[in-house]
Amino acid sequence: MVLEELQFRLNDSGYKNWLKAGRCLLILKDGLHPFTDQQMRAFHKYLLHQNPVLRNPCQTSSCKPRGNEPSSVCRACSEWQRVILRHHRQSNATIYWDNCFPPHWRTDHWELAKAYMSRGQAKVKRASECDAPALLNLINFCTYFSSVDPKLVRKVIQFRNELMHSCEFRVNGEWMRQFQSTVKLFVQQFRQVPEMATVGQQIEKMLALDLSICVSGMDQMDSSGLSDGIVSDSVSESGTSTELVSQWEAELLQEMLQECLHTAEDDDTKAQDTVLLESLGGFLQANKDLGKRFSAELQTINSLKPRE
Repeated sequence: MVLEELQFRLNDSGYKNWLKAGRCLLILKDGLHPFTDQQMRAFHKYLLHQNPVLRNPCQTSSCKPRGNEPSSVCRACSEWQRVILRHHRQSNATIYWDNCFPPHWRTDHWELAKAYMSRGQAKVKRASECDAPALLNLINFCTYFSSVDPKLVRKVIQFRNELMHSCEFRVNGEWMRQFQSTVKLFVQQFRQVPEMATVGQQIEKMLALDLSICVSGMDQMDSSGLSDGIVSDSVSESGTSTELVSQWEAELLQEMLQECLHTAEDDDTKAQDTVLLESLGGFLQANKDLGKRFSAELQTINSLKPRE
């Protein structure tokens, strides 16, 4: 049953595009982890070398932000805030100070990195725990990433937001062509980074992959459903199992669920996320294999619905 339902979903070209693009972004995220970590270590070391005040420990050990408002009272943490703002590309942008624990800025380069990221990073301790939007926002906003074109970064962020906020879980061929072109140009910005060269190859392979599940006795599947053929355990590209494709699908949906549930209570995005959550809940319920796999999350989505 699981294989049959997966086959039916992958028979929709728009859904296949959505899944492939999402997988590409997850590949990109993994490639950015070592690069951003290395760059922030260097940036942190540079700041400490340039400014002796930053080497001083927090004088109270209790400097904490209040929401998005900084509330540091000691000289060292206040100086860190000033330096962070000076190296921010958009001074009028919202800075999520509540991502950070100021007393750790002196000793933890990733605590510094979180000041340039999207919201919800307070519990994140290292680069490998960050999702794609967090890393992309870091590269976009922090001036230390001067070798990367910020306009190109913002284009990737836009594509990522469109994909992850698609209530239909599908994108068309023209969207995919523009996405492929943008991601390729973005990856080329990291020519000197070995991990990113591998990422580029993996993304090209993913975009060329045909995820249609093969069925014996049939040359082509259509969206009308299954026939009497026997479903094989692989897709048409040799070496890619249906179990692996199912795992890719689950990882993408898991990230989408986490993001939606995390922001569901935020007043600024509540209306938008409510629509997306309802669509996501309906999608999981309509696909029984996914509904079973994400039963806990589905329960949470249903609990957030207003009672009539």
